[in-house]
Amino acid sequence: MSKPSPKETDLYAPVKAMLEARGYEVKAEIEDCDVVAVKPEAPTVIVELKLGFTLDLVLQGINRQNLTDDVYIAVPAPDTRAKRRNWWARQKGYIKLCRMLGLGLLLVTAKRVDVLLDPAPYAPRKNSGRRTRLMAEFTSRAGDPNTGGTTRTKIVTAYRQDALRLAVALNEQSEMKVSDLRDQTGIAKTASILQKDHYDWFARTARGVYALTDAGVEALEVYADILPSLRDEGAQTDQEA
Repeated sequence: MSKPSPKETDLYAPVKAMLEARGYEVKAEIEDCDVVAVKPEAPTVIVELKLGFTLDLVLQGINRQNLTDDVYIAVPAPDTRAKRRNWWARQKGYIKLCRMLGLGLLLVTAKRVDVLLDPAPYAPRKNSGRRTRLMAEFTSRAGDPNTGGTTRTKIVTAYRQDALRLAVALNEQSEMKVSDLRDQTGIAKTASILQKDHYDWFARTARGVYALTDAGVEALEVYADILPSLRDEGAQTDQEA
């Protein structure tokens, strides 16, 4: 005999039992709200039930926030290996989204309800280091060599632009000293870029002397369309590739 298909109503009894254990009086389907729980001297709790974590469920929860701050969205716990694998891959993102929106999140089985997140005001912590790197990259990048939404092509960073400037200079000579390259290009971190050689464009031919590799020559062809915009720009900072 096949297992009966789950229904949203299957979630109600466990959620009601959990809330009643916390001292709430619970009723269903009040003014379009799936679950409403009331307790003296406590904010009203609203829970919206769905069989899966969907945009509709999230929007439903957001709409209930004009009634109370304590809004939860509830979904059934995965009951197969494939569903569990899919849920665990996404759970962190689901929790983060709910936290940002001030929603609580419940995971429901027939016997228990796990509170993955309680509703609370969201105050994101700013990452000052990341913001500094963002602005440094923005100001040091010459022009706008990339297209927004790019996923399958390599991003032209300020670091890559500096490496291309060095490649252009080396392409005009068989080899050059680091000091001469630095003086000609104005790139303060010339030695670091050549030594790290993230792109395999440079080869050390003697102490303090470098030449362009075949990969470097090929890179000048690949990025030929952006080279003109680099020639008249000042030196860039040494950002990671």
